[in-house]
Amino acid sequence: MNELFQNSLFFGVFLSLGTYSLGRWMQKKWKLGLFNPLLVSVVLSIAILLLLRIDYATYQQGAQYLNYLLTPATVCLAVPLYEKFELLKKNALAILLGIAAGTLTCLITVALFAWLFRLDHAMYVTILPKSITTAIGIGLAEEMGGYTSLTVVAILITGITGNISAEAACRIVRITSPMARGVAIGTATHAIGTARALEMGETEGAMSSLSIVVAGLLTVIGANFFAHLL
Repeated sequence: MNELFQNSLFFGVFLSLGTYSLGRWMQKKWKLGLFNPLLVSVVLSIAILLLLRIDYATYQQGAQYLNYLLTPATVCLAVPLYEKFELLKKNALAILLGIAAGTLTCLITVALFAWLFRLDHAMYVTILPKSITTAIGIGLAEEMGGYTSLTVVAILITGITGNISAEAACRIVRITSPMARGVAIGTATHAIGTARALEMGETEGAMSSLSIVVAGLLTVIGANFFAHLL
């Protein structure tokens, strides 16, 4: 089966886009957070690969072309930020302090769980960058001696969880300010959560987009300190 699909250069692309499109259809039809398109795509892709006994290398041979779209897609997040630039200038200090507090909370939480579950150093630094975008997280985990493939999984799970639960979590803790909601979502759940913030409103999306960048930089600085704690 591997040999059959190795000859299909774009098999990984078709599988990824097909399962993601199915996820979007399911979400629109049943309107349930559980049918998050990315989550559906991941689960179905894994199931199909296991069912057809196709190894990851064969899938990645075609799916790698989707990676080229990651950078321009991330840059596009700057559009809502530009549109809300005046709002950003008026509340710059509060926004930056909020992002800093969120970043510090993420790092402390990982450190506490690593200590509680007695994780070794490599596994600890693997999940330390879980709340930042993949491009930064992979490089950071590799530099600290972590397992980059597991870092991707941790980042993915964090983002999907945030995408599904962001709006409900804001309601539970009574965060009503669009700026505060955007900062919280972007800081904790990076680009995947930001996709949900954009659906919630322009202000939420703009603040979440900004938070991705700032939280990423602060995590790079903070993670190098926290990495030496355990």
